[in-house]
Amino acid sequence: MTASGSGDPAGTARRLARWALLAAAAAVVALLTALAGGVLILLSGLVGLAVSAVGIWWFLAHRGPLRVLGALLAVGAPVAVLILYVVGGIWVNALVALALWGVALACARSALRRPDRERDAVMRGEPAARPRRPVLIMNPKSGGGKVGRFDLVARAEALGAHVVLLDLTAQTDVTALARKAVADGADLLGVAGGDGTQALVAEVAAEYDLPFLVISAGTRNHFAMDLGLDRTDPATCLAALTDGEELRVDLGSVAGRPFVNTVSFGVYAEVVQRPEYRDAKAGTAVDALPDLLQGGEGDRLDVTVDSTVLKAQQALLVSNNPYAAPDPFGVASAHRPRLDRGELGVIGIRVDGAAQAAELAVRGTQAAGLNVLTARRVEVVGSHGNGHGNGTNGSSSSSGSGTNGSNGNGNGSGTGTNGNGTISVAVDGEALNLPTPVVCTLRPGALRVLVPRDRPGTVPPRPPLDWRRITVLAFHTPRTPRTPRTPRTP
Repeated sequence: MTASGSGDPAGTARRLARWALLAAAAAVVALLTALAGGVLILLSGLVGLAVSAVGIWWFLAHRGPLRVLGALLAVGAPVAVLILYVVGGIWVNALVALALWGVALACARSALRRPDRERDAVMRGEPAARPRRPVLIMNPKSGGGKVGRFDLVARAEALGAHVVLLDLTAQTDVTALARKAVADGADLLGVAGGDGTQALVAEVAAEYDLPFLVISAGTRNHFAMDLGLDRTDPATCLAALTDGEELRVDLGSVAGRPFVNTVSFGVYAEVVQRPEYRDAKAGTAVDALPDLLQGGEGDRLDVTVDSTVLKAQQALLVSNNPYAAPDPFGVASAHRPRLDRGELGVIGIRVDGAAQAAELAVRGTQAAGLNVLTARRVEVVGSHGNGHGNGTNGSSSSSGSGTNGSNGNGNGSGTGTNGNGTISVAVDGEALNLPTPVVCTLRPGALRVLVPRDRPGTVPPRPPLDWRRITVLAFHTPRTPRTPRTPRTP
């Protein structure tokens, strides 16, 4: 349901808003028509959701019997509610209410759509000249061997590019390779590899103001996705060498190191630090989360977001431009519609128990434990974690996290902001340990990205669902402008 096909967009949006309110009211009526059964649907659904959220928290934050119990609650609560509906003979009401609610949501989102703003919500490119001496750095191992599987070397060389394959038997300095390519006369730098490698070469391209080519040969290719590239076939990215356009995008910096996607702190960064993470990401995360969420190993982070202070955050995600949907559980599949807004996206999470976990699951971005902001500068320090704070006087061990250390010069269990403390950081998925404070900034428009003119593109973000706006839109009648009177002739 969209308003794009109407000659009167405002009138269509008003009708859709009214349909949304009508469908929502009908959903409530469907719940209450069974009288006590309707109340039972409502209450049991809310209780089931809360119990399931508590079960998820127990599963993630504990081990042993409590984890098993959490798994049973997370799965069993929705099943029990469904069985209750069937046994009570009110499942038809529940299905009708659910269908009506779906109609209400569809109409509401369509009513709030603004095609003119959606066009401005995605990046537009400028025509670009064909590079004469492009140099592409390729990682044969990246993405499970996509460079070989898609025959990227031969295809790139057929288009006039010089390909440099990374030596997998040695630690290769990718930045040095990129600088050498520039010294040898390269007029474009490109990478077929993961986002961490992309960022290192992108920094060199930005330094010399050269076009940069992204080839989606990594595992997840978040940067490629947000540039609107085809992630299923990295060979299509090579079309930019002959028929491309240029996008000016921002480049992030964390402690002087570039990033194109995200910098993660706290829980996620601690998981990435574990040596087994590369081979078993999901299993490692599940095994590590109990220690981290219960405060045994994870850093509690004090964060300054421009002038806003966030205390004792368990997890923090700083992104090169904000995500369209700031869902802390869905960032892996979320996207950024633009990379040229000149702002960092910030998502901070602080969950201290099952009740707050349930609130986060139920209320989402409205939960008290979730902070969603944008900023130009983010400064992060550890406050209650396993940093290694160094004092200044004497040599005894310290256990505090004060600003000047304690009486020691090592072995502190807190992170002193004036000591030599370090915290775990994941930069575009790469595990690092950085000295505190860690500062994230953004260089607006620093990177010239060459993309194929014919590419899938990005999806405009959906408007946030605001029922107050829907109500105003449904009952607002625009005034008809009055025709000015013709002045009398004397």
